[in-house]
Amino acid sequence: MQQLILGSSSPFRAELLTKLGLPFITASPDIDETALENESAATLVQRLSELKAQKIAESYPDALIIGSDQVALLDGVILGKPGNHDNAVKQLTAASGKTVQFLTGLALLNSKTGKIHSLVEPFNVSFKNLSAQQINFYLQAEQPYQCAGSFKSEGFGISLFSKLIGDDPNTLIGLPLIKLISLLEKEGIDVLQP
Repeated sequence: MQQLILGSSSPFRAELLTKLGLPFITASPDIDETALENESAATLVQRLSELKAQKIAESYPDALIIGSDQVALLDGVILGKPGNHDNAVKQLTAASGKTVQFLTGLALLNSKTGKIHSLVEPFNVSFKNLSAQQINFYLQAEQPYQCAGSFKSEGFGISLFSKLIGDDPNTLIGLPLIKLISLLEKEGIDVLQP
């Protein structure tokens, strides 16, 4: 089997990938993640996931490389990382009682053949109606200031939601494993075979 590489510095994505029981290494791609003029969120995450895989391929000419990127959208506007408490309060106040859509780009590149498979997987999160006190309590407890949307769904952030809608809960954390398994099968890897 070709070496499997996760093109990400995210410990959460690495933890998800371990669920598949495949040996892999991680490598952090250094790319410009700036959106192009008039680029849709879906096009952005697909392009960036492909670029991440292609960047890693420069150092690994015979590997299967996974690239992934994610954005959160509220009312059609991309939510960035808040960076501090005040911005996080604004993001969660705006999300209160609404649905935030996450779009996760996923790419699998065979650097030996140059073949790339990519897709965009949606996942929706409906927020409870949150009081200012609840928002402050949550932010003080988890301090998710480096997380798009101001929450960690894999942690205490689950307390903010009324409903999760999507095909694979792993997508929300940043790596849609069900779709990844399908892409790996296209490259001859069946995770259910020894």
